[in-house]
Amino acid sequence: MGQAGCKGLYQSLFDYKTEKYVIAKNKKVGLLYRLLQVSILTYLVVWVFLVKKCYQDTDTSLQSSIITKVKGVTFTNTSELGERLWDVADYVIPPQGENVFFVITNLVVTPNQRQETCAESESIPDALCYEDSDCPPGEPVVAGNGVRTGRCLRAGSEQKGTCEIFAWCPVETKSRPAKPLLGEAEDFTVYIRNFIRFPKFNFSKTNVLDTTDRAFLKSCKFGPKDPYCPIFRLGSVVSWTGSSFQEIAVQGGVIGIQIEWDCDLDRAPSECYPRYYFNRLDNRFSENSLSSGYNFRFAKYYRDAAGVELRTLFKAYGIRFDVMVNGKAGKFNIIPTVINVGSGVALMGVVTSRDRGHLQTSLSYDGGKSEHRHLGTHW
Repeated sequence: MGQAGCKGLYQSLFDYKTEKYVIAKNKKVGLLYRLLQVSILTYLVVWVFLVKKCYQDTDTSLQSSIITKVKGVTFTNTSELGERLWDVADYVIPPQGENVFFVITNLVVTPNQRQETCAESESIPDALCYEDSDCPPGEPVVAGNGVRTGRCLRAGSEQKGTCEIFAWCPVETKSRPAKPLLGEAEDFTVYIRNFIRFPKFNFSKTNVLDTTDRAFLKSCKFGPKDPYCPIFRLGSVVSWTGSSFQEIAVQGGVIGIQIEWDCDLDRAPSECYPRYYFNRLDNRFSENSLSSGYNFRFAKYYRDAAGVELRTLFKAYGIRFDVMVNGKAGKFNIIPTVINVGSGVALMGVVTSRDRGHLQTSLSYDGGKSEHRHLGTHW
């Protein structure tokens, strides 16, 4: 019995089986079969190749460089600064232009500060006192402007006062103006030049239109009628985020400028151009929230006729612009093409073997003998 089993196993190694199909005439099954074939073919051609472009090799390792230049002037007349003309060197930080730049729109100015003793601001909770012992000398005021001297300064017969400090005096006490000082910055423009490179394909491009017309950059402004101009009006950029420039200019904010590159390198290089998207990145839905707005302080130093160092302190409110770049490039490659075509053909083969309505008969060859076995009807 064991020898017979081994012999049968040995002979079965050389058997060859194949299938033949007997087609059953059934219109419903035939229609379903053709619809599945057409669906798979449509998916392969339209979605895989035309929409997703899966016949291409892609590169998402974008290398990018940003240059920004802001232009515009405005004139102000205030009690702290007098008559003053503001140009780009005054209101743009940093002046050299990078992927992040800040435009001043509002100011709180504290002029002629010098290092001496004075009363701390009443708005600082840690500076409030009732007697000198509440102001230990040498200790800095938490979130304040200087170091305590040991004296509690009270106005008149008031019981509560503030600690005397050694600091840049007088300390900042003014509140933020209700209207932006540089409201006319709405009409300033920024020139954004973006250089990109896709290293896999050794392809480089810039967002500036390739033209020999030197007057192009002097006359164009980005918009629906001129989508390839790299010069943007600041007021328009803010409005495209759904915000008002005059409102955001009061306490500042953060605006994102997104540059998206999607390049099909099977086409001409001139057809590879960027798309721009604009968003407000700070808390735009709560204007009175502590998380909204953007400001910082800086000072300008000088000396008087006696050689004493003085400074003018500026608390600057403004709009920070973040320029961000993303992109991808695609180019025909035989490997992804073969893989996706093969996947589609295999999928059609599965449908062919499973969804035909017909009778199967299997032929088994053993030496010169044949065996017919009815396999049933598949629908």
